[in-house]
Amino acid sequence: MQLGQVIGRATATIKHPTLTGWRLLIVQPLDAAGVPEGDPQVTIDPLGSRLGDTVIMTADGAAIRDLTGKANTPLRWAIIGLPDS
Repeated sequence: MQLGQVIGRATATIKHPTLTGWRLLIVQPLDAAGVPEGDPQVTIDPLGSRLGDTVIMTADGAAIRDLTGKANTPLRWAIIGLPDS
């Protein structure tokens, strides 16, 4: 699991069929101190996160396959929670 901050959203007119219907967000990973770490990542968002929200995301392939219900998704990251403030 990784903390991140939503910095934007992605729009795709053509995308892999397993991504149809999913909201795509751009999330900047954060370290434990809340400092940006690494490159921003494209994630799916089943929770309705908004710009500026801090989120919990995962790159666990099994969790993402369970979430999407597809075994062949090219997706790497998914938002799985919102930390308590």
